[in-house]
Amino acid sequence: METNLYSRSFGRHPRLAWIAAGAFLGAMMVIGTLERVGRLPAVRAESNHSAPIPAADFARMVQEFSEPGGFFHSDNFTSNENAYLHISDKLKELGISGGAYLGVGPEQNFSYIAKIRPQIAFIIDIRRQAIIQHLMYKAIFHQAANRAQFLSLLFSKPLPASAAQASTEELLQRISEGPTSKATLTSNLAAIRKTITETFHFPLSAEDLKSLEYVYSSFWQANLQIGFRFDGGYGGWSWGMPNFRDLILATDLRGNRGNFLAHDEDYEFVRNLQEQNRVIPVVGDFGGRKAIATVADYLKKNGYTVSAFYTSNVEEFLYQNDVFGAFAANVSKLPISDRSVFIRSVRRPWVPEGASTPGDRMTPLLENISDFLQDYKQGRIPDYGSLVNNHFIAGSVEHGDASPAFP
Repeated sequence: METNLYSRSFGRHPRLAWIAAGAFLGAMMVIGTLERVGRLPAVRAESNHSAPIPAADFARMVQEFSEPGGFFHSDNFTSNENAYLHISDKLKELGISGGAYLGVGPEQNFSYIAKIRPQIAFIIDIRRQAIIQHLMYKAIFHQAANRAQFLSLLFSKPLPASAAQASTEELLQRISEGPTSKATLTSNLAAIRKTITETFHFPLSAEDLKSLEYVYSSFWQANLQIGFRFDGGYGGWSWGMPNFRDLILATDLRGNRGNFLAHDEDYEFVRNLQEQNRVIPVVGDFGGRKAIATVADYLKKNGYTVSAFYTSNVEEFLYQNDVFGAFAANVSKLPISDRSVFIRSVRRPWVPEGASTPGDRMTPLLENISDFLQDYKQGRIPDYGSLVNNHFIAGSVEHGDASPAFP
């Protein structure tokens, strides 16, 4: 999620004045006693955490839970965090599983969902284009019974049915070298658009349709080289960040692949959750007054506990824009247990000593959410550096672990 331009773009957010006011309020009031701001939309309570959520309810939740989109200077078509799997073993060791997953950004969330196996997931991102991209992914999951079909549809590269038995390396080679055409792209895009509007019952505005075409065409044009780039294509796909191929082939600290497209069972879990309408993208500002609060209200009413909240390095910019207090107030509303964790991605120079491994572009760290709330209440995290160094849990003891496993 990281980009050095985020603070400037977020700083020009048209709602910054009232967000800042919310941050001040959050800092002044004791965590856990803040009043809920505004009236949250009523959503029908679930009776079964494993049953599909009706498509009409899914569409309504995406719309009613969302805030107005914010301006962003970059296209984060894929994650730019090459070490994202380095906390995989630690998540398992700490028993982080089930419940509700919250996240931000693009497809990295699917890999964390595959590891954690939640009952429901919310992806909260300030960019409306990111949410349209998640609806695109959802439509592709709907049409793709396996990993080969997913990659074929994502990149508009036709593959034979036999590709379902191919290895990950073979699949990537086929996607990289296989033939395609503008006609294939156009046909696939039409099918995706129809799935979103008719099957998912989600209305797409004229601007949404432009975003959908822009995102989907970008995957077709860049193929497996797609990754981070500045808004409008400035700077290309490099800047020392991983591309889609790199992310699929990424490994954990034991050298095992863990991307959701690396193993059939992981892909099938994520696809099944998508088919149940239980991966819900929401346009939201971490320091805003609606999105996270509305999600928290829904989770409480339906008996969910947050297992993990992937924040990338968004908190860095919340501090820069003086809205971190509003975010902390939002977090205090979430239903958590003593095992609930943040998953953060930290860049230099803030990475705690001994926590990173050679080649990390950004280092993933965990923290118990209850520790965070306690530290915030007691004024122990006045800045981003103190936040990421307090109670951090690194990927393994060998690479630095400032906190014991949960009791």
